Amino acid sequence: MSLTQGVALIVALVAIGWAIATYNRLVQSRNRIANAFGQIDVQLKRRHDLVPNLVEVARKYLAHESQTLEAVARARASAVTAAETARGRPADAGAIGALAVAEQGLAGSLGRLLALQESYPELKADQTLKRLSEELTSTENRVGFARQAYNDDVLSFNDEATQFPALIVARLAGFAPAAMLQSTHSDAERAAPRVQL
Repeated sequence: MSLTQGVALIVALVAIGWAIATYNRLVQSRNRIANAFGQIDVQLKRRHDLVPNLVEVARKYLAHESQTLEAVARARASAVTAAETARGRPADAGAIGALAVAEQGLAGSLGRLLALQESYPELKADQTLKRLSEELTSTENRVGFARQAYNDDVLSFNDEATQFPALIVARLAGFAPAAMLQSTHSDAERAAPRVQL
């Protein structure tokens, strides 16, 4: 083996080692995204489980507001479906975007439901509704913290996968940029539902 061949072999081995290490870092980053989404998913499930209880308590007092109750039920069903899809593909931009839209719809319908309590003093005084509303507010905070951790992991992954020279390995291995989980689109919609009892 000549000196030139030996140098070429060493360079090739270093390049292969670098490519393998880069690929493994990208896989770890993608796995951190999946883990962070798992934390969001736990809190979304908790919120989705609270919604039917809120609707049931409100149903006793809001006989004339069936459209609002039905809207909440539809929004919850849409959010549950979107969460199930995103659970299987936590780094997929389309699945995460659909989840954000569904959760935005749920937050809006819940906000309308909770705003109705001002018109119904009996509903406002219901202790079960107060407890459920407090749990919902606590869950909203947990979703916010979990979303931030998820977005931090997505940013880290996207930075690594789109910077040269790791970009070469990312493109060759099919690592697509992951999507941030945005809460909503407008500042008014970004506010969490406020519960005032």
